[in-house]
Amino acid sequence: MINSMTAFGRAVGTSGGKRYTVEIKSVNGRFLDVSVKYPRQYGFVEPLIKAHISEHGILRGKVDVYLGVDVFEAKGVTVALDGELSESYIKALCELRDKFGLKDDISVMSVASYRDIFVTSAAEEDMNAEWDAIKSVLDEALKSYTEMSAAEGERLADDMKVKLSSIRDDTAKIKETSEENIKGYPERLTERIKSLLDSADVEISEQRILTEAAIFADKASIDEELVRLDSHISAFFDILNGEDAVGRKLDFLVQEMNREINTIGSKSQNTDIAHLVVDVKCTIEKLREQIQNLA
Repeated sequence: MINSMTAFGRAVGTSGGKRYTVEIKSVNGRFLDVSVKYPRQYGFVEPLIKAHISEHGILRGKVDVYLGVDVFEAKGVTVALDGELSESYIKALCELRDKFGLKDDISVMSVASYRDIFVTSAAEEDMNAEWDAIKSVLDEALKSYTEMSAAEGERLADDMKVKLSSIRDDTAKIKETSEENIKGYPERLTERIKSLLDSADVEISEQRILTEAAIFADKASIDEELVRLDSHISAFFDILNGEDAVGRKLDFLVQEMNREINTIGSKSQNTDIAHLVVDVKCTIEKLREQIQNLA
């Protein structure tokens, strides 16, 4: 299954007098890198969320997870003041007031608006129930996220199939042009020799011309490269239609396709083939860019 590394998912759920909001967004990344933002007192969920993300089949990408918690009914919860952080925060406010001559409106309510100075804690035995509630919302967000990832991945796959078909059409033209070029070489070689030796009383045997043509055909042959390139294209299609993660496999195939078309370009002296090679290389580069979005 083709999945894009660029996706977003969001879910909201209520449990035990609290509303949980989970948002998941991701961008391209070579490896899986999960970052979690959460309220201070919920630090215990970070490793749990990261493990749950990995278990869900997300293998690559820079994934950012946001957990928000709104408390409506604080059962079994105690709130304490973080004295050291509070002192530092008030000191910074006073310094700001004095340095810029601001109005002195520092009050309990203005300081209390900085919520991090309060430490909220729940009984140890409540953490499992809390995680169960969060995981339920996380699963809903993951469902939304994976649906978007799959939809974007399918769109990318369809577009890449069009590009692969374009490459296959161009390589068929390259093959046809190459065969015509090699086939007509003896006649062109004969005409060239005759024009060069027109004023000289020199004869070149037909066998010699045929030998030179055979040598040229062998050097200019791109059959092997075309066969390997077509094999890579077929493998590309197979992977796009498969069920496994595809990003790294396709990245390797694109490198091999680029290698073959470069060899074809270096062997061919025909202008038409050179133009087709440039077109194929441009299409391969577009494929490479799209693969960077795949998981």
